[in-house]
Amino acid sequence: MGLDNKYYDILGVSRDSNETEIKKAYRKLAIKYHPDKNQDPSAVEKFKEITVAYEVLCDKEKRELYDKYGEEGLKEGAGGFGEDIFSHFFGGGGNFFGGGGQRRRGPRKGESLQHVLKVSLEDLYRGKVSKLALQKNSKCPDCDGKGAKTADAVKKCDDCHGNGVKVQLRQIGPGMVQQIKQQCNTCRGEGQVIREKDRCQKCKGNKTIQEEKTLKVNIDRGMKNQQKIVFSEEGDYESPDITPGDVIVILQQKEHTSFMRDGDDLIMEQKITLLEALTGFTFYIKHLDDRVLTVTNPPAKIITPNAIKCIHNEGMPKYRNPMEKGKLIVKFVVNFPTDGQIAPESAKLLEKVLPKPKPAPKPTSHDGIDEEVVLSDYDQPKRSAAGAAHRAEAYEEEDEDEHGGHPQGVACQQQ
Repeated sequence: MGLDNKYYDILGVSRDSNETEIKKAYRKLAIKYHPDKNQDPSAVEKFKEITVAYEVLCDKEKRELYDKYGEEGLKEGAGGFGEDIFSHFFGGGGNFFGGGGQRRRGPRKGESLQHVLKVSLEDLYRGKVSKLALQKNSKCPDCDGKGAKTADAVKKCDDCHGNGVKVQLRQIGPGMVQQIKQQCNTCRGEGQVIREKDRCQKCKGNKTIQEEKTLKVNIDRGMKNQQKIVFSEEGDYESPDITPGDVIVILQQKEHTSFMRDGDDLIMEQKITLLEALTGFTFYIKHLDDRVLTVTNPPAKIITPNAIKCIHNEGMPKYRNPMEKGKLIVKFVVNFPTDGQIAPESAKLLEKVLPKPKPAPKPTSHDGIDEEVVLSDYDQPKRSAAGAAHRAEAYEEEDEDEHGGHPQGVACQQQ
């Protein structure tokens, strides 16, 4: 295969020209064919050609690739340099003197697909294998994703020169040129065309077929809510130069009737009577793996209201170390007897058993008034949050005015 001298010929330089000579040649041609200076319609295409040639020959890495493999090898080796050069030089669709666009190295990757999988707390405790059925576009097996019967039937689109887009330059001001990219209608943005008679019969030239794929989702013990399981490159196949995206399964834990999860710990609420709180109790917990735990508290250990106890190594298995577990935390709610449940004679018996309270000293009234009052139930009125905040703010303002600062009671609480 002969040497590719196209870019050297465009700039009018030899293959052994140095960087200074190439820059000098480019400046001369850029001035001549710049759209601001040359109104000839063909000047726009010529200006784009010399810009691409300059970008390749002034970059050491690109120039070496071009010298060895030519223009086609340069595009394949750099993942489509042709489009990237314009993105870099013209600012990715912006102005001629605007900032540079990002270069894309290697094959692009398609978009990832996300699926939410609802799981129970039992599934996360014991582990489970679920199946996820997907409808996806896969590479056509008959044509290996080429869309044609034979590889040589796929031709580069002449209208867009294989780029998939057509680039137009439009002058928007003195010395300012805007680049406009539009998808090529001939190849529908693929950069390649296939004659109707050469199209693959199975995929009709689309390169892909739709198929159902079943993925096995391994839910390991100890996995958490919103944890992601990634199936690499199991997404839709688009074309040979685009790597399929990933399929990402997001675990969503369903609410449990008995347990709440906090990291590796499990939290439950247990209601007991006042008698059980004082004299001991036994209750049973059906765990997430169907084991039954027997919990006993002796009479000597009194459970106070809202007491919190824990059972070690009975929480959730730790992810990737399931032999270790967190804690099972038990919050106790003591149900006190209501009016009428304790008879007066039973209350006398309790007085003998329970520790007697210290007698409360009676203060002396200066005016000699001594009254007995009745203790009644209080129904707290419902107040809006805005109204309560407004009243609290007014109280604080009044208190500050009276004392010349914040109320002393608040200051004491903060100490």
